[in-house]
Amino acid sequence: MDMGMIGLGRMGANMAQRLVRGGHRIVGFDPKPEARAAIETKGCESVPTLDALVAKLKAPRTVWMMVPAGAITDSTVTALLGLLESGDTLIDGGNSNYKDTLRRAKACTDKTIQYVDCGTSGGVWGLDEGYSMMVGGDEATVTRLGPIFQTLAPTKDTGWGRVGPVGSGHFTKMVHNGIEYGMMQAYAEGFSIIEHKKDFAVDLHQVAEIWRYGSVVRSWLLDLTSDALAKNPTMQGIAPYVDDSGEGRWTVAEAIDLDVPAPVITLSLLERLRSREAESFSDKLLAAMRNEFGGHAIKKE
Repeated sequence: MDMGMIGLGRMGANMAQRLVRGGHRIVGFDPKPEARAAIETKGCESVPTLDALVAKLKAPRTVWMMVPAGAITDSTVTALLGLLESGDTLIDGGNSNYKDTLRRAKACTDKTIQYVDCGTSGGVWGLDEGYSMMVGGDEATVTRLGPIFQTLAPTKDTGWGRVGPVGSGHFTKMVHNGIEYGMMQAYAEGFSIIEHKKDFAVDLHQVAEIWRYGSVVRSWLLDLTSDALAKNPTMQGIAPYVDDSGEGRWTVAEAIDLDVPAPVITLSLLERLRSREAESFSDKLLAAMRNEFGGHAIKKE
């Protein structure tokens, strides 16, 4: 199957390479010349403009976007709406907010262009391991695109599926990332408790390796945690600053809108926000309060 790929960052390039391995013809576009040059070494064609990308594909065209959520996705969709034709399909494989997806899908439907949202998980490991894909869109369209998803997935029958109408793919991926926040936080807190018990001098990497097999807490995240501890057991040189992509925030907001209690996901997000406070005014005020009501000592800077 022919397909255009927009956005040749690490994940987009890996996906394009996996598709080529599976016998698909991929035409890639990225504004960075070095990204286009790199993808050509993987068996893909590349073009310098969106116009050239659309011109290279036979109708009905399929174009997959792997660009950052937000303004860049909006501008890319707007540009493509002026180039694609009735019957073409546009897939958004990025981490878009599902509400934005519904808006963009409406704009595409008005021009009889199919819009499919694919929440994609797998990161840098997807090239060899395959990707997990939560697909939202018209059932007949998703079925027609099946060979693409089957090639990208771990196997033809695992790791992907149509989860519902357009918007549902990004909605499901949003919740997936919220769960990921909670799991990561739990692992981090557990290993921190063990690390602080200096009397036992427990080898954290050894513990991670033990837990990876047979334990009820085994997971791919634990596999990656073990790798990280093997490379840097004391986390030397790593700042205690945890960023977030936005999907955890969207998950918490959605939980509130739906009156669904989600304390673990919410607290894991708040911990990430807390990690960015080099000067915590709230902690200073807490220390001052304790001094006021109980005369507890205050540590000076």
